[in-house]
Amino acid sequence: MPPPDKPSANTPAHRPVGGNVAAFLKQVASSPVPVVTGQRGRLMFAMDATASRAPTWSQAISIQADMFKEAATAGGLDVQLVYYRGLMEFDASPWTADANRMVELMRRVQFLSGQTQIERILNHTAEETRRKKVNAVVFIGDAVEEMADLVEAAAGKLGVLGVPVFIFHEGGGEPAAGVFKRIAAMTRGAYASFDASSPQKLRDLLKAVAVYAAGGARALEDFGKRTGGDVLRLTTQIKG
Repeated sequence: MPPPDKPSANTPAHRPVGGNVAAFLKQVASSPVPVVTGQRGRLMFAMDATASRAPTWSQAISIQADMFKEAATAGGLDVQLVYYRGLMEFDASPWTADANRMVELMRRVQFLSGQTQIERILNHTAEETRRKKVNAVVFIGDAVEEMADLVEAAAGKLGVLGVPVFIFHEGGGEPAAGVFKRIAAMTRGAYASFDASSPQKLRDLLKAVAVYAAGGARALEDFGKRTGGDVLRLTTQIKG
């Protein structure tokens, strides 16, 4: 029998969108700056592929090409897709710099009800960065169903390795929000919530993290100048 669906307290329906782009990017700018080595940046793109996430997975697919395009202006980006679903299924793709390849991989994913595996994502990232530096992690999810202490312990280890985790919380709301915010704080990353009605917000935030992973704070500042709005106001504050 398949595991039950996530509790309704953590589902994204009818949740307000918290925070704003400027506040999130301010956290991004204060994160550990990727060391410039002449190599492409590496971004772990981790997603919850359990049943409740199906509607906004398509949004993330449509944003992929924009992420790669923006990152290319800052030196380029290699991305690994990591996701979990069903009864402890966990998968990680090869690293790729090809946006079309990433879209193809994401379109093949089918959704299955199951429990979250966020601790496993964090531990996997730690293993990857010990082989070759991972500049940042993006995680998109809507719930935390694991023991918070174990998840946060894994986040702490990743923080020691200097890998910031940027959490995009679909729907917002507790208790998941509290755990996600602690993961972001422990890794010097950032947290933002969104819902299906705010695709442009998710697009701006993901592009910003991709640019940051590829080129660091200076690249983020340049992105802000080209983007304008909240992002431009943020980068003006950074310069000040």
